[in-house]
Amino acid sequence: QKVKDSMRVLLPVLLNKSHDSYDKIRAILLYIFSTNGTTQENLDKLIQNVQIESDSDMIRNWKYLDVPVISSFVAQQHKYARRDRSKEETFQLSRWTPIIKDVMEDAIENRLDSKDWPYCSRCPPTWNGSGAV
Repeated sequence: QKVKDSMRVLLPVLLNKSHDSYDKIRAILLYIFSTNGTTQENLDKLIQNVQIESDSDMIRNWKYLDVPVISSFVAQQHKYARRDRSKEETFQLSRWTPIIKDVMEDAIENRLDSKDWPYCSRCPPTWNGSGAV
């Protein structure tokens, strides 16, 4: 069941004094992951209210792993278009398909965007269709 207002669920957990600061950091990271980032002001308010200023680098350093901690309009524009897989047969425990499967299928079919994938997008002009791809 999808959470409609995740901040309303998150705040009581963060303001509870009995929770450890690491658990609060995990809760903030789950919120950031579920919303694909947050604003700088919102993140600063969360860190101040929860009083984890000394450990805030644990949250901010996720940007070095390409996690959109601070959401921006540019980051939302480059989101990879997903394929419709509702008709595919799936296993009971594996309903989610990773994005890399879409990327690899597009690479095989030569349909990658040349701006995002400059070295993988098109076959060389001398390619005659023979050989392994």
